[in-house]
Amino acid sequence: MALEVKVPSVGESITEATIAGWHYQVGDDVKNGDILVELETDKVTLEVPSPVDGVLKEIKHENGKNIAIGDVIAIIDEKVNSSFKTLNNSSLEVNLLNKPELELRNNTLSPAASRLVEENNIDISKISGSGKREQVTKSDIIEHLKSTSDVTESPSKTKVNDFTVSKREDRERIEPLSRLRQRIAERLVQSQRTSASLTTFNEIDMQRVIDMRKQYKDIFKKEHGVGLGFMSIFIKATIHALEAVPSLNAEIRDNNIVYKNYHDIGVAVGGPKGLVVPVIRDADNLDFASIEAAIMNLGNKVKEGSLSLQELQGGTFTISNGGIYGSMMSTPILNPPQSGILGMHNIVKRPVVINGEITIRPIMYVALSYDHRIVDGKEAVTFLVKVKEGVENPERILLGI
Repeated sequence: MALEVKVPSVGESITEATIAGWHYQVGDDVKNGDILVELETDKVTLEVPSPVDGVLKEIKHENGKNIAIGDVIAIIDEKVNSSFKTLNNSSLEVNLLNKPELELRNNTLSPAASRLVEENNIDISKISGSGKREQVTKSDIIEHLKSTSDVTESPSKTKVNDFTVSKREDRERIEPLSRLRQRIAERLVQSQRTSASLTTFNEIDMQRVIDMRKQYKDIFKKEHGVGLGFMSIFIKATIHALEAVPSLNAEIRDNNIVYKNYHDIGVAVGGPKGLVVPVIRDADNLDFASIEAAIMNLGNKVKEGSLSLQELQGGTFTISNGGIYGSMMSTPILNPPQSGILGMHNIVKRPVVINGEITIRPIMYVALSYDHRIVDGKEAVTFLVKVKEGVENPERILLGI
């Protein structure tokens, strides 16, 4: 019975996807639950599993093809004997009386292996099988092809000023924008076009929070099972500042300003396929340990590419930490429809004046980009000062002052 494999629905806001890569080829055996193909949307990467045991009979759309939700992308035949296929090939004619082991090893190939043998006119008797009973597998055939290939491709060369170099077209690599990268580009342009963005800066003396972290990190880890990082402290300080300046936790909706009485904090993370902003829900109700656990969980999902659409939606304010990449200063771009984004940067020891004396302190520059349509300059500066006070004096966060 032939079964259709369709693009699953992943949310109302996603209407299409791109074929990122097939894991199997036509003729391959598949089992129920095996990942057939990866689909890339503008927000998440989806893995589509096989619904049954069978043989991949047909692939409807190749890699890179844009498809709509609900489209049929493959046909699986669950009636076909998916274990083995007998190969009729003159190169396999052996004397079964003298070499019965070759019959066991070579006359029972999988469909994918059979296709490779037929397409490349391979003498199967020259391949050592790595499968059960020395069966020759598809991987064995691929390795054989690699080892016996005597054709080496080399880029065209040209002579320039007595130096031999590759032609320019051979030194370029062209690949299409991923759907995620396309979406990022659209949102960045949208942000620049639809908001009156402005950025203000401040600096934070990190000495006290570094000392606090050094003093309590081992106890914190033992007690809560997660490490104590700077991000949870900045999130707490940010929430404290947002409560003092609610316009930075608001958005413009039609001709209204919508003030959010909750704090869903987005944390910008650079993933393998581009920037994503997973959201920590109701962060104002979480303690330091819960925030650190949420950050660790979301960070792992970013690396694995397993974030759900729900974990990327919404958010009332965003924090971006370019400091982990060595950034000293930046002007972060707003994440629409939010009205503010806080940029953290690297910590560098700098000379500063404290109580009339020059001393060396670990300093971080911070930047706040804000939508000047609803946030005034005074409010933006007040917000950054509140964040500065909270990080430089962590007890203020605990005391709510």
